[in-house]
Parts: sequence; structure tokens; C-alpha cells
Amino acid sequence: MAVNRKSRSMGISQKSLKSMRRSIPRYPTGNYHPNKENVESRHRNARTLKWSAWLGWQMESNWADPFLFMVYSVAKPIAASLILVVMYSIIAAIGGGPDIGLFHYMFVSNAFFMYVGQVLFGVAQIVHDDREHFQTMKYIYISPSNYFSYMIGRSVSKMVITTFAVIITMAFGVFLLNVPLNIFTINWLLFMAVMVIGIFCIMAFGLALAGLSFLTAKHQGGMNEGIAGLFYLFCGVVFPVSILPSWGMSFAKILPITYWLELVRRTLNLGVGMDSTLSGASTAYCMAILCLSTLIFSIVALAIFKVGDTVARQKGLIDMTTAY
Repeated sequence: MAVNRKSRSMGISQKSLKSMRRSIPRYPTGNYHPNKENVESRHRNARTLKWSAWLGWQMESNWADPFLFMVYSVAKPIAASLILVVMYSIIAAIGGGPDIGLFHYMFVSNAFFMYVGQVLFGVAQIVHDDREHFQTMKYIYISPSNYFSYMIGRSVSKMVITTFAVIITMAFGVFLLNVPLNIFTINWLLFMAVMVIGIFCIMAFGLALAGLSFLTAKHQGGMNEGIAGLFYLFCGVVFPVSILPSWGMSFAKILPITYWLELVRRTLNLGVGMDSTLSGASTAYCMAILCLSTLIFSIVALAIFKVGDTVARQKGLIDMTTAY
């Protein structure tokens, strides 16, 4: 009553007073659900994943006409396959004759190594593009979106495009290069499990490099290409691990990509037995090592990403540009 008399003395109507009361924020009461905020956060992260994946697709296609981008997506892996054929021809000429088993080994390994080159390099490159090229990182950080979810969504689009390129490459090999791939003898369940774990591992490496890219000015390009080149050299892509020196073989055995490519070759039954280093290991053993090493590297990668993100926030590196 005292409030009503005071409001009348100030010239405030009852309708205005009710409107003002409704505008006052209400604090949690007995009906408050503490999990509601978590549910809203999950929904927000899901929306971020969805729209960042769409944005990544548009950026990867350079906003081009779908048909034109489809032609480019088909031509690029076929051109890469022809380069591999030339490489093999030179190796065969130097070695004294063709080795069909080695060709199958090289073809399958290079086809699936595209995931390493595209997804790993692409995930790490997102930080540079958003901060240096498009200069949108600071706007993403001040928005309700989670930048980690945003990066995962962007990497999904890269993974989808790379998967299409791998399928085109394998089809080109089967129909034009006489690669004896029999889809009826493939252990599809094991193949899908190997692919999921391998791609998860590659994305983890990409997130680790992205965490380091937060703290670097313009050197992440060389760093990313160096890591991908390291995998290309030591993980049995163009030649078996067994021809490496002893220290090289020891280093290759701790890299999960080595076991991932070996399991891919085994599930497709192409190039099996060419690498004496892993030929004596059972499929279950390789799978166990792949899972364990992926788990360890994923934990380390997430820690590196969180540290890089935190330090970049503290030092004001989110909106840093180096005119590069």
C-alpha cells in the first residue's frame, strides 16, 4: 500500500508500475532447475556445430556453383593419383621392375593419407584464417558460441570433402588402374571402427596444432606442413616402415597414424605383407595400440588447445594481426 501511495504521489500509474515489476529480473525460486542451463548450453553447442559445418562447406567450396565445385572435387584426387603413378613408375624403373604389391601399398596409403593432409592441416589453419585473414575470431569469441565447438564443426566439413576425394581416388584405382578391391571381402565393421578412431586421432593432432597457432604469429603454415611431412615420411605412406633405420622404425611405432594405415590396408586386403615391421603383429594388437595411442595423444592435444586458448586470452592474442 505504501508503494502504491508513493507511486501515485510520483505520478506513476498502476499499469506502468506493473510493467516495471515485470521488467525486474527474477531470481531462481523453488522451481529452478539447475540442469536447465546445461541443456541450453548443449543446444547452443549443437547449433554452433551445425552452422560452422555449413560455413566450412561454403568456404571450402569458395562459394562456388555446386556443379563447378563437384568437377573440381573429382579432378583433384584423380590428378593426385596420376602423380602417384608417375612416382611408382620411377621407383619401378630404378628398382629393376614393377612390384604390384608395392603399388597397391602406395596407392591405398596415399589415398587415405589425404585425411592427414586435409583434416590435420585444415583444422590448424582455421585459427590463422579467422584471426589473420578474415579477422573474425574476436567476434566469434564475444558471441554466445563456443570456439571449440566452432572448430569441430569447421573440421567436419573438411572431413566430408576429404571422404568424397578418397572415394573418387579408390574408384579411379579400381576401374582404371586395376586395383583389386573387392567390396564383398571387406570387414566393414572393423573398417568403420578403424576409420572413426583414425579420423578422431587426426582431428586431435589438428587441435593441438591449433592450440600452438594461438601463440604464433605467422609460422603455423610451416609447422603444420612439417608435422604432416613427418607423418608422410615415418608412417609408411610411400614406402614400408621396415626400410627405415632402426631409430626411424622405433619412432614410427609410437605414432598412431602408422597403425591406422596398416589397419586400413588389412581391412581392404591391399598391400598386406609389404611391411615386415608390422606384418608379424596381429590385427587385434594393432587395434589396441591404435586405441591406446589415440587416447593418449587426444588428452595431450586437448590440454595443448586449452592452454593455448587460455594464454591467448590473457595476453590479448585473439585479435592479433601481423599483416600476413
